[in-house]
Amino acid sequence: MSANTATRDESIASAGHIDILIVGAGISGIDAAYHIKQNLPGRSFLMLETQSTFGGTWQTHTYPGIRSDSDLYTFGYRWKPWIGAPIATREEILSYLNETLDEQDLRDSIRYRHKVRSSSWSSDEKLWRVVVDNLESGESLEFTTNFLWMCQGYYDHDKPYTPQWPGMDQYKGQLVHPQLWPENLDYSDMTVLVIGSGATAATIVPAMAGRCKHITMLQRSPTYFLPNPNANELADILNTLDIPDQWTHEIVRKKILLDQEELTRRSVEEPEEVKAELLEAAREILGDDFDIEKHFTPSYRPWQQRLAFIPDGDLFHGIRDGMATVVTDEIDTFTEKGVRVKSGEEIEADLIVTATGFNLHVLGGIAFDVDGKSVDLADTVTWHGIMFTGVPNLAWVFGYFRASWTLRADLIADLLMRMFKHMEASGTTEVMPALRPQEKNMKLGPWIEADNFNPGYLQRGIHLMPRQGDHEPWLFTQDYWYEKDALPAADLEDGALNYS
Repeated sequence: MSANTATRDESIASAGHIDILIVGAGISGIDAAYHIKQNLPGRSFLMLETQSTFGGTWQTHTYPGIRSDSDLYTFGYRWKPWIGAPIATREEILSYLNETLDEQDLRDSIRYRHKVRSSSWSSDEKLWRVVVDNLESGESLEFTTNFLWMCQGYYDHDKPYTPQWPGMDQYKGQLVHPQLWPENLDYSDMTVLVIGSGATAATIVPAMAGRCKHITMLQRSPTYFLPNPNANELADILNTLDIPDQWTHEIVRKKILLDQEELTRRSVEEPEEVKAELLEAAREILGDDFDIEKHFTPSYRPWQQRLAFIPDGDLFHGIRDGMATVVTDEIDTFTEKGVRVKSGEEIEADLIVTATGFNLHVLGGIAFDVDGKSVDLADTVTWHGIMFTGVPNLAWVFGYFRASWTLRADLIADLLMRMFKHMEASGTTEVMPALRPQEKNMKLGPWIEADNFNPGYLQRGIHLMPRQGDHEPWLFTQDYWYEKDALPAADLEDGALNYS
């Protein structure tokens, strides 16, 4: 019996036993529930969700213009056809998930306003004891479960990242982070400054342009943007032929993935050519007189950070039409009326939006222990980027940066279904990754190599993440086009997984 079990607080009420406990009821959690229901009909499962409804990120974020930054043919589920434009609004995505819950009869499998506080594994009992706070009643509950499926994402929903610039306390206007957007904020009579140049800024700026007095995007360094029509020609053709939705979804999905694979390959092997094409696409909208070199030419190669898709080139059109301005400079200090940049210019604004990213939140900040010993994921090595050495019966869904998150959620779910069935056939109930004797001195690297992908939030929190090895199954490649073949073929009996 673990130390935590022996000293269990008697004020914690028993909530019963669940075979598989899913943490999170967003894209990944709903996907996990679907796979369990379809493949393991005899297993009980439950989703625990901190928020008051489903959707995860799509409930947390309510800023103007919020939309997907991946196409919905690949961001949507493999098993539920997407019908609509490739880039979808928050409302359209929530509607899609709402339909999914009804179609798969999953509503009763979610407990809202249930926040996981801690989880303790007992090797004697071969189960997790999970302490959960019911945020509605104030009651503390304890669930027991054989397996934890962590689907809560990878960033802090409550505390976004905002740098501390000099003079912030002097500013007399309104300061807002997109993640904490105030309800019913009326900005129609405001001048707006957006600090940042990533996907969030690229969404907010065109959404607010023309609806406020003027909006300026202030960036320390440029981002690569890909302007394309928010339509899919192949899907449109198939729709006119009365092709079944599932067929259209699958065909278009495969074509998009093929195109994305080629762009990713070329970004590594032909970076200068891809760079030239992206800059030319910007120039076609912004015109030859616009300073593309200064404002839209990053210092890194394409896809070393996320390539931001802008549907119908809306960001560039807002700038071209004079409704938005881009400034490339560093902040020297905040002032009473706005910010002063290092070139000396003062940018005045009634509203400043800090689209500066988020904080990495490893496994939701939950306290884990195994037999009374606290788990520090930074001391573990990842098995396929899904499970961790020394931590039994736990899987984490961490999706792709260069491809849609859901693609990896599906691959992980398929692999776990195969693992559960393998364990059932062998009569085992515990599975834990462990380095094999020949891997004792294996070279370890960071969760993601900086040369592979290096956005700020990841670099700020990389020390909190598990390590990866130099060969399978200890790699986390972030490469869908490799993993789509590697994960289905992953060997469950190569000695890297210990069963009991």
